[in-house]
Amino acid sequence: MHVSHQQAINIIEKAILKAEALGVKSCIAVLDSGANIKAFSRMDDAWVGSIDVAIKKAKTACFFAMPSGEIGKLSQPGQPLYGIEHSNDGLITFPGGLPIVDEAGMLVGAIGVSGDTVDNDHLVALAGAEACDSRDLPKHPWRT
Repeated sequence: MHVSHQQAINIIEKAILKAEALGVKSCIAVLDSGANIKAFSRMDDAWVGSIDVAIKKAKTACFFAMPSGEIGKLSQPGQPLYGIEHSNDGLITFPGGLPIVDEAGMLVGAIGVSGDTVDNDHLVALAGAEACDSRDLPKHPWRT
């Protein structure tokens, strides 16, 4: 199952509203459960470099079914996933990517946001994920 087209549009719209409320310019990517782009928006004046970062944050969250920032904690020197960001044609392991989980607990996609601080990127992504009532996945053995 994948995030629907309408859900992806709603996710983007809610994320944009949050970005505007924060006064930031964001790139927002919504991927389906196969990590393929379902919807994308680059707000006016958002950095071009943030396009790739937003997509990779979403891809990271989708591939590992956890927030990209959680992977970041595990990918620091001395941690079990050190260097993982070099896999899968490049991942982004800091906050701003979240899995999208349906009411049955199934991963249906992911959102990735880039364009401001990682804290603001996370808040924008969270607003987008909440647009479709995304839930947490069951705890993964690597998650802290």
